[in-house]
Amino acid sequence: MSEYSAPMLVDANPSDSLADLPGRNAAADPQAIAFSRKSGGGWLDVSAAQFNAEVRALAKGLIAAGLNPGDRVAIMSKTRYEWTLADFAAWSAGLIPVPIYETSSAEQVTWILADSGVRAIIVETPAHSALVDSIRGEVPQLTQVWQIEAGDLDALAATGDQVSDADLDERVASLDRASVATVIYTSGTTGRPKGCELTHGNFLTLAEQATESLAVVVRANGASTLLFLPLAHVFARFIEVLAVVAQCRLGHSSDIANILDDFGSFKPTYILAVPRIFEKIYNKAEQTAQVGGKGRIFAMASATAIAYSQAKDHPRGARPLLRVRHLVFDRLVYARLRSLMGGQVHYAVSGGAPLGSRLGHFFRGIGVTVLEGYGLTETTAPATVNVPDKIKIGTVGAPLPGVTIKIADDGEILISGVGVFQQYRDNAAATADALDDGWLRTGDIGALDDDGYLSITGRKKEILVTAGGKNVAPAVLEDRLRAHPLVSQCIVVGDQKPFIGALLTLDEEMLPGWAQTKGLGELTTDAARTDNVVLQELQQAVDDANKAVSKAESIRKFVVIPGDFTEENGYLTPSLKLKRTVVTSDFADEIAELYS
Repeated sequence: MSEYSAPMLVDANPSDSLADLPGRNAAADPQAIAFSRKSGGGWLDVSAAQFNAEVRALAKGLIAAGLNPGDRVAIMSKTRYEWTLADFAAWSAGLIPVPIYETSSAEQVTWILADSGVRAIIVETPAHSALVDSIRGEVPQLTQVWQIEAGDLDALAATGDQVSDADLDERVASLDRASVATVIYTSGTTGRPKGCELTHGNFLTLAEQATESLAVVVRANGASTLLFLPLAHVFARFIEVLAVVAQCRLGHSSDIANILDDFGSFKPTYILAVPRIFEKIYNKAEQTAQVGGKGRIFAMASATAIAYSQAKDHPRGARPLLRVRHLVFDRLVYARLRSLMGGQVHYAVSGGAPLGSRLGHFFRGIGVTVLEGYGLTETTAPATVNVPDKIKIGTVGAPLPGVTIKIADDGEILISGVGVFQQYRDNAAATADALDDGWLRTGDIGALDDDGYLSITGRKKEILVTAGGKNVAPAVLEDRLRAHPLVSQCIVVGDQKPFIGALLTLDEEMLPGWAQTKGLGELTTDAARTDNVVLQELQQAVDDANKAVSKAESIRKFVVIPGDFTEENGYLTPSLKLKRTVVTSDFADEIAELYS
């Protein structure tokens, strides 16, 4: 086994909790801008003192509503300021918030509310309220429903006048790092979601260590970030806590379709996203250039950015001619790309899936360094991350302070440390399967280099074994294919089959522009599935992906299926992970066709 540990950089006071943070920040610098919340077409600043006052008022309202320490309260909403307000208010009242994706079905909501024993729920919209009303008979322990858009949080806070400051302070003081902070339900790619119990220490200690490790990012002068990933996901939730610990300005946006507009007005200095977001930014920029007749210029600019970034990893650095080309393209292309993200972004944090070296080098080459990391719900999000002063593109970085990574004999990644969860709620069997003497079995396959930097090669349960006995990790091929502008989703198949195949879906957003540049006119998605020019382009993409693997692991045949894999049709989880079992079951005929 290989193993690598990173010592803690900050001492952790055992009696601290997340509930201490709003008051601590307000006392340290009451006028500091803690948040900027959407207001009309602009942003309204919220000071540390104001946030603390709002948290305390809402916490008193929750206490006045009869909720006792340890009670669970669910939050079902898009990413917005009130989500974070409710989170910290619940912690301050000694409660345990349970996040629910705002897109969840009635069956999913019922399971989470019943399994976690939720007594109250905060929802966002009338549609959410109606959904909860429709299942009230199945969750008799649920006694309260508050709707954000109906103004219920303000009304709830107003009822807290009867609760004294001393009563609230007693609730806050009753918590420590060992207290359960939340129950987050796993995405359920392989079965019914499990409730992952994370403590105040999991979040707080890990955020303190990450803040120290990433100080140049999160504590830089004027540091700010715009949160647009769902706060029901552990990655966004951790960044929420990190921003409060680091005392950097935090904003919220749920308008993904117009996120570039929000970037432009908010002007974050760092952002976090999943690889698909970076792929979309790159593909959209490439398509815009091609439609405008500047495709060749963009291709040259892209190649220059990648070469410039790669040169940074060599002792001699970039050669003079490359530096000149980079300077020219910075004025012509890169500055415009940075302006799409608000013009102030210097760093981006990526997680959830491998980003790929090409995109990593491209973004660093244009002046936005992507810090790729790795983690799970069970590790409170990040366990490893690349840090600004030592980046290895193509890896997910070294362990964060307080974290140890070990590679088992079969290649499985094992994790121990400050972020690792305690247990799955009321599920001893699943907990025993996941934890072995303090080590979390991640189910991922990877390797450590001599500096402790981790590379991910695939999922243990997703390894395909061909009829010829060759082990194939689908992720390598799938990640490269999804990077192509025409490809939306991809699933590699071939378990116990004579060769590897793939099912592809087309990107409906990118197709029209691409078709226009190829002189194909208004090509529908359905027609594109059998169009020879499209199929030739996809074959080139497959050939390019195959360069990353041996001949025995390469994709021999593919088929383009109608529609797409989305969260709405049940093929993706809310965190955009592919539900492989569902896909392979529903598209069994298409898979069989590959081998007919």
